[in-house]
Amino acid sequence: MPRWEITVFGRVQGVGFRYHVKRSAEMLDVNGFVKNLPDGSVYIQAEAEKSAFESFCRLVEQGNSFSRVSKLSIEKLESMKRYNDFEIR
Repeated sequence: MPRWEITVFGRVQGVGFRYHVKRSAEMLDVNGFVKNLPDGSVYIQAEAEKSAFESFCRLVEQGNSFSRVSKLSIEKLESMKRYNDFEIR
């Protein structure tokens, strides 16, 4: 299954954004993880079929009512790691 990394920039820490990402992932059957980074951005690794991943990215970009996403940086990863669920780290 394809795997991507996403770095999310904007007001995305301290506003429940990681929980929004986890709910979105679970709704779309996306596996992986989300975590805060020291620079104030949020890092996601997502494993999903392309159509589910595209829908997931749209939900991530919309954010929740308290966040403000300014930019997503998306990169497809070559190595294949299998995740069984989606977690907040």
